[in-house]
Amino acid sequence: MTDAELILVGGLLLAAGIGAAMVADRVRVPGLVLFLGLGMLIGGEGLGGVEFSDVELTRTLGTIGLVLILFEGGLTSGWKEIRPVIGPALSLALLGTLITALIAGFAAKWLFDLGTLEALIIGSAVAATDSAAIFAVLRGSTLRKRLARSLEGESGMNDPVALLLVVGFIAWIQEPGYGLLDMVGEFVLQLSVGAAVGIAIGFAVRSAFRRLSYPTAGLYPVASIASIGLSYGIADVAHGSGFLAVYLTGLVLGTGILPARGTITAFHQGVSWVAQISLFFLLGLLVVPSELGNVALEGIALALVVMFVARPAATLIATQVAPFRFRERLML
Repeated sequence: MTDAELILVGGLLLAAGIGAAMVADRVRVPGLVLFLGLGMLIGGEGLGGVEFSDVELTRTLGTIGLVLILFEGGLTSGWKEIRPVIGPALSLALLGTLITALIAGFAAKWLFDLGTLEALIIGSAVAATDSAAIFAVLRGSTLRKRLARSLEGESGMNDPVALLLVVGFIAWIQEPGYGLLDMVGEFVLQLSVGAAVGIAIGFAVRSAFRRLSYPTAGLYPVASIASIGLSYGIADVAHGSGFLAVYLTGLVLGTGILPARGTITAFHQGVSWVAQISLFFLLGLLVVPSELGNVALEGIALALVVMFVARPAATLIATQVAPFRFRERLML
């Protein structure tokens, strides 16, 4: 494929993604479902016949996409919006994700006939409320602001928690002598370092934005991209959670006076949409429909357990002392 053809295909796919988003908004279906379907349609067993199985490339691009989505989520929320619901959001992100992972994990153990640790990896992988989906759906919803902000705050923080659980259970399987105390220690270290780096970078960048005068407003989004790279990179190198760091950096930048705020926010909202479209399109390309039959019933059953058992139980427990009515807790 020539460079021109590659650019043309990229443009067509983005245009199709935008069209899918507009259709989804009209029929009240999450756009990400259509992006996923678009990827499957163009994939090897779809109409497009595009063979794609590069999991490593998908992981790299997925990490970049999630980083951009998390930063935009923090930037557009700001501490002022998250502060009133920080307690419930933290409880849901930490305790709620853990309980969901445990319930889903033991359900996966029974459904797929797996070992306990292998099943808990699956449970952890499905425990988080996907930040891309949550941010995309809630921004256009009429849900009460307090509930929406609670879910956004949780989604910004529970991806790192679920990832650490997955990595921890894998290490437990692969490394002799690794156990629960090691996992807890790594968990505390990564979240602490990630939080410290994210907040520090956020304040440093916000101060720099206020003190420096760029020759054009277009440089502010470029500088904000640099802050994302610094936040994720420094946190990860220091054995912290880069995802948590990026979300908190965005949260700090979204708080208080910020030069060219409108330009920065509009830029990252657009970038976030591109990331969402690309991420779910790639995931759709990886799906091989003919292989789903072997696990379809078990997978659907696990999804039902997560939706109607694990998530409700985890939410009711995690929000015991939160200032929500019972119906609001069920909504969460």
